[in-house]
Order: sequence, then structure tokens, then C-alpha cells
Amino acid sequence: MPNTRHLPDDLEPFLGTLAQLFAAEGRAREVAILTIAKSSIEETGYDNWNGGTYSYTIYAEVPAALYAQLADERLNIEKLIQEKASDLLRLYPATWLGGFEIVPELNIDERWREKAAAWLSGKGITNQGRVRSDNIATRDCDGLLFRSQPEINLYKALKSLGVSFAPLPVFIKGGENYRRIEPDFVVFKDGVLMVVEVDGDTVHQETPSRSAFAYHYARP
Repeated sequence: MPNTRHLPDDLEPFLGTLAQLFAAEGRAREVAILTIAKSSIEETGYDNWNGGTYSYTIYAEVPAALYAQLADERLNIEKLIQEKASDLLRLYPATWLGGFEIVPELNIDERWREKAAAWLSGKGITNQGRVRSDNIATRDCDGLLFRSQPEINLYKALKSLGVSFAPLPVFIKGGENYRRIEPDFVVFKDGVLMVVEVDGDTVHQETPSRSAFAYHYARP
């Protein structure tokens, strides 16, 4: 059995196993967080009952933009990851996971004031890639958000061809049955509109019916 003192050194395989377990359940959001985060573990408590039990907390630092996307879902995500991590921690005797906390990564950009001022003036504001909290868009290319490298590859290919297209656009249907959807790509070519869904390297959960919804409301 692993020794509790070795737990911090074993954090990467520990998190990797967690990501595999969530991937098997189709939970792309949790997989994305475990993959993107810069994680660390600290001993945050000790109870000498029954020979002694060490309590640890895992801190997952994520980019500020991703942290903001999590919004009200963050506490639920932390609870879900902590529960599964606690089950896995049974491999380590006399060890208890006291918490899993998602925190924003500290900004080290020396131009942050300049960029913040540009944002206040309206530059760079977008709703692209920000709707679906169950499959978070964590990758950036040319200031746009994507969920996988294959999506970025398709983006670059369409861009090089000079085709008009929208990556991860947000479509809204108003009225009593308010709905919104975010297809991977909407492509416009020679008077034809097409919705493209990409099977990427994260768990894909879009359905044909939802894509058809986006196509219907994207048509001129």
C-alpha cells in the first residue's frame, strides 16, 4: 500500500486516474479542469485519533477566464471531484481529503492594466464559446475559444481557405420556451449554410437534434 508521505509526489498519477474515471462517465467538464489546472496538495490537518490521520487539500489553479466560466457551478464541481478523489484516496492509509478547491491562477501579465482598459472600452468582448458549462471551452487561438485541438485545426483550415464561418457561436430562440445552443462551427459558402460538429479530443456531447436546432435558427 502507498505511504501517505508519498502522496504529494504521486499527485500526477493520482489526478490522471481521476481524469480517466471522469472520462469513462462522459464528464468533459471535470476532465478539462483536471487537465488544465496547475494542481498542488497541502497537508491541512491532523487528527491523532486511532494512530493518526492526515488531512489534505488539493488546490487546482485555473486561468481566470476559465474560473469565470464555472460561475455558480464551481461548488458543485468541487464537491463532485472531491467525492471521487476521496474514493481513490482509500489507496493511501490514514489519509483524508479535506477539500478540493478550484482557485483562479494569479495574473502575471505585466500588461494587465492596458488589457483591462481595452476591455472596458469594448474591445475583445464576446459571447463565443461560453454557453455550455458541461463541456468548457478551455483552449485559445487568435483570441477565440475552442474545446479541442481538432477544432483549432479546422478553424485554421477554414481561415486559410477564406471561407466565412463562426466557431462556437451562440444561437438563441426567444419566447416562452427560451433555448440557446452552441454548435462547433457554422459555415457559410456559396449561399449554403452548414453546421459542423467536430469529434475532438475531449468528450463530445452535442447531438444531431441540437445541431439541427442551431441550423434552423441560423438560416437567413
